[in-house]
Amino acid sequence: MAESFGADPERYDRTRPRYPDALIHRIAAGSPRPLDILDVGTGTGIAARQFSAADHRVLGVEVDDRMATWARRGGLAVETAAFETWDPAGRTFDAVVSGQTWHWIDPAAGPAKAAEALRPGGRLAVFWNAALPSPEVAEAFATVYDRLLPGSLAARQWTSGPAPYEPLCARAADDIRGSGAFDAPEQWNVEWERTYTRDEWLDQLPASGAHTGLPPEVRERVLEGVGAAVDGLGGAFTLRYAAVAVTAHRT
Repeated sequence: MAESFGADPERYDRTRPRYPDALIHRIAAGSPRPLDILDVGTGTGIAARQFSAADHRVLGVEVDDRMATWARRGGLAVETAAFETWDPAGRTFDAVVSGQTWHWIDPAAGPAKAAEALRPGGRLAVFWNAALPSPEVAEAFATVYDRLLPGSLAARQWTSGPAPYEPLCARAADDIRGSGAFDAPEQWNVEWERTYTRDEWLDQLPASGAHTGLPPEVRERVLEGVGAAVDGLGGAFTLRYAAVAVTAHRT
C-alpha cells in the first residue's frame, strides 16, 4: 500500500490534510536559529513545505520516485531512496521528522538510521493525523462502509476513533527506546479541525489509504454513498483531528 499513493501525486498533495502550525513550531521550539531537518517519507512534500515556510532547511527522503518528482517541482530537495538504506554521506541534521509514514519504516533500522543522521541532542519526531469525528459524522459514514465494505479498514476507522494510531505511537516509542540511542520518548497530541464541503471530502477519499486499492467500480459506489451521507449532514461537516506525535532526543 505504501507506494500506491504515488499513482496520483497531484490529488494526494492537493487534498491530504496539513499539520497544525502548533506542532510544526513545537518540534523546532527552543532553537535560536533555523534547523537542518531531514523529512523521512516526504511524499509530495506536505510537511516539508510547512517546515520550509517556518524558515528551516529541509531535505526529503522518499522511496517513491513519482512522489519525489512532484515534491521537487515545488522546489524541495528530495533524494529517492528507502530510508533504511539511504546514505547520509556524512551529513547530520538538527531534527529528523516523519509525517504519516513512520509505520512503513523498519522498526529496528529506522531509529538506528535516524540516530546516525542526527547531531547530538537532535530531535526525532514522528507524527500522524488521527480523525476525531463527532458521533453524528461517525454514524453517517460507518453506515455507508458497513453496507459497502463490511469489516474493512475504512469501516473500522469510523467506529474506533483515534485508537488505530495508539498502537503506532506505542510501537514507535518502543522502537525508539529499544535503539538505545535516544532519551525517553514523549507523546504529544495537538488537536485541530477542518470543515469539508461534500466535493472537498469526495476529492480526498481516493488519496486515502483505505481507498487507494479499491477497484474503480467499488470506489464509485463508495463515493456515491459517502456523498449522500454528507448531503444528509447538510452538505458539509467539521472534522476534528489530533496530530499525535512521538518524539525523543538523540543522546
